[in-house]
Amino acid sequence: MSWLDSYTHRALLEVALVGAVCGAIGVHVVLRRMGFFTMAMTHATFPGVVLAAVAGIDIYLGGAAMGVLVCLCVLAVSRRRDQGATTATGIVLAAGFALGVALLSASNGFSRDLEAFMTGSIVTVTGHDLAVTAGVGALVLLVLAALHKELVYGAFDPDGQRAAGYPVTALDLLVLVLIEAVIIVTAPAIGVMLAMALIVGPAATARLWTDRIGLTVLLSVALGTGCCALGLVLSTHWELAAGGTITLVVAVVFLISLVLSPHSGLLGQPLRRRAMPTG
Repeated sequence: MSWLDSYTHRALLEVALVGAVCGAIGVHVVLRRMGFFTMAMTHATFPGVVLAAVAGIDIYLGGAAMGVLVCLCVLAVSRRRDQGATTATGIVLAAGFALGVALLSASNGFSRDLEAFMTGSIVTVTGHDLAVTAGVGALVLLVLAALHKELVYGAFDPDGQRAAGYPVTALDLLVLVLIEAVIIVTAPAIGVMLAMALIVGPAATARLWTDRIGLTVLLSVALGTGCCALGLVLSTHWELAAGGTITLVVAVVFLISLVLSPHSGLLGQPLRRRAMPTG
């Protein structure tokens, strides 16, 4: 009997992979302040999944195709002088959610599978899901590592990066595509609607503890993996939905860090004031 024949082992490996890749891409989402855009992407991905299910093709492909299309549309609209990125993503958020709901109501035969894609169904993760997560996750991590300097530079000083001759638009589009890829592979574990918490939460928590980018990435990956594993264990023990439990664990860890972090936490503020030199 193979180790992966057990659904609990498959689930544990899936959440570990998802937590790591979400933690890595989440650092760039936080640095670029793209949390709202990420939420819009999760909603806009869903119509592509519904259409793929209706057409009888792989739902990963349907979600990815819709996501890439949305990336291009938002990037184009946000480049207009009379439209900002927030306006564009707000429109995408509303339209994507509405289209997904409309398509779901018209495809009753697929409701169960599609609802699992929305909120996750970790106990039904297959070997195919693991292979997709591992392959896409490895590709995302390799791209982030290869372009780490360029992506961080663009997050802090996009105008300077443009003046230095870097292909800013191409790099921005690459980041959007990587976010979309992570949203897709996160779906079997916690669902597209809860993906934002796992992408943003660990990275935002890590930033509360350190300003060093390299350490932030490592800490975010560790937090993502740890929160996923703990959430899975708790959901199994108390018979709760895994996606929701993982999301709650991420939120609790963030709130604890928000209070206790000596670097940026609420309780650390008096200590930092005392440490400041007085004139």
